Amino acid sequence: MSYATACSFTATNLVQNRPSMSYTMVVRFFSKRIAALILAGLMIMPMAAAAQQPKKEILLNGLKVLMFPNTGSDRVVVRIRVHSGSAFDPLGKEGVMQMLASNFFPTDAAKEYFKDELGGSLDITANYDYIEVDASAKADSLIPMLETLSGGVVNPLIDKGTTQLLKAAQLAKVKQLSSDLNSVADQAAAARLFGTFPYGRPLFGSEESVKKIDFADLLDARQRFLTADNATLTLSGNFQTDRALQAVKRYFGGWTKADKKVPATFRQPEPPVAGVLTVSSPVSDRFAARVAIRGAARSSADMPAAAIYGRILESRLKSRLPTALAPSVFVRNESDLLPGSIVIGLSGTTNDAGAGNGKVKLNEILPPVLNDPVTDAEFNSARDAAAAAWNKRSPEDLWLDKDTYNLGDQANDKVFESVTAAKVRDFAAWLAREPMATILVTSNK
Repeated sequence: MSYATACSFTATNLVQNRPSMSYTMVVRFFSKRIAALILAGLMIMPMAAAAQQPKKEILLNGLKVLMFPNTGSDRVVVRIRVHSGSAFDPLGKEGVMQMLASNFFPTDAAKEYFKDELGGSLDITANYDYIEVDASAKADSLIPMLETLSGGVVNPLIDKGTTQLLKAAQLAKVKQLSSDLNSVADQAAAARLFGTFPYGRPLFGSEESVKKIDFADLLDARQRFLTADNATLTLSGNFQTDRALQAVKRYFGGWTKADKKVPATFRQPEPPVAGVLTVSSPVSDRFAARVAIRGAARSSADMPAAAIYGRILESRLKSRLPTALAPSVFVRNESDLLPGSIVIGLSGTTNDAGAGNGKVKLNEILPPVLNDPVTDAEFNSARDAAAAAWNKRSPEDLWLDKDTYNLGDQANDKVFESVTAAKVRDFAAWLAREPMATILVTSNK
């Protein structure tokens, strides 16, 4: 039954049940209401689409503000992302940007304040591409939250005493990582693949590099990178947009704007040295192996294909390796601002390797895994999984990444829908020709 037929059927029955109303009167009655419903639908459709878009503002100092109001929430969340990370560490002083991030709130008092007084939380993360502060509070604590965040981020106090405390904490972190088998393997693979290129240098620095850092290095990093026009602030949850924007202007309007931006341009690394590099393991009875290949940058059109192909490789390896090793296998598609990478890894006890010496011949295992053609079944399964993982990302993630990675169409949540099997096969063929960095971390040499 068509929509028009259904309407006629209803009108006819009403006439039959209400003899006092003429058929023409009923048709006019329903026609007016149907037209009103159609008009309302046309008005709602663009509003629904607009609900996916944040309310955008740019302050006079260049700070971008994105607001995602949700009156159904019982809290508010503020995320402040500075679009420069450890890739900008000075050569030989790796760890500066991590220490700058720690300097925002250098003691546990701030986290306790957010938890106990504001009913929320405070977290700070930093990677090669950005520094991000994530804070939450009860819906009625928006103003004190913004005031506290501005005090730590806009103009953090950098002095000799605090820098010494941060340095001690960072050295402890570096020591912890140096005793972790998988961290040692990951860093060795990155260094082999990228050399002194930023992604080849340790994210938290080394013992030697951290010891060289002083408060003047943090002051310089703050002046160059911690500026309003190099940051994006998102606000989500239960708040009034006008009141929230007024508060943001009050507490972040005085944030300094940069004289000039520092571009993320670095000399491209040389191809990795062929052959297996053996590294001493911090754990006597275990080994770890890594194979790293340069992949697709975050803004590259190949990024979705790389993510899909990474899942295909992981599935193949898990099905072809010995049962004892298969659960440890992973394939990471690391799509960063600068050239990305695909990292293949596994770990286990030395006995699990089969030869008793921890040597897994990934150079023999990988060629057939990389060279076998991608089947339609593999593609469909991996694309669905990659798309599902991508769509779990919040709108804030998508918009923050758009600014950090200078994205165009990739900023939306439909980037995997247009990827074809042929595109993934082309990427696979290209990857198979790329030189590999192969690392074996073991105590048995």
